[in-house]
Amino acid sequence: MSGGDDERPRLSWSEIDKRRDRGGHRDERERRPRGAAAEARSREASRAYLKKLDAALFAKGPAGARGEPLARAVREAHGTPTFADACAAYLGTHGAPRDAALAALFLDAPRREIVLAGLDGLASLAGAGRLEIGRSLRGQLRMHAEGNDDDVASAAEALLQGRP
Repeated sequence: MSGGDDERPRLSWSEIDKRRDRGGHRDERERRPRGAAAEARSREASRAYLKKLDAALFAKGPAGARGEPLARAVREAHGTPTFADACAAYLGTHGAPRDAALAALFLDAPRREIVLAGLDGLASLAGAGRLEIGRSLRGQLRMHAEGNDDDVASAAEALLQGRP
């Protein structure tokens, strides 16, 4: 096959570098789908993946106990005058929350027994090794540890010190 018309002309190294600098080649890291149908499939797959990830990480959607009507009612009532009643209804049916995000919401309640139930839920999660105390939760626990109620303060201090 030497000397035939179907051979490509050889490029010098400087020409190869110039083409690379112009961005005329596709990098493996930047693959993009070709065509409208492939682009639409790619967008749909990305959207479905992000929706699934969002539901798993941020408790949006029917993932286990997070989709229960009473837990949803507590989340929706947070910051409203009916929040304590929603928490009490949850406690009456399910007991202390076993979801860290929901238990952290209970710490914002105006009633002592609801706050204690939230702390109890967090303590059970910590005992099972399923609680990671982030900055926000740490701030809530510090606030309760410095409060006037001895039972609430000691439970919050125990969680801050890593004792469930």
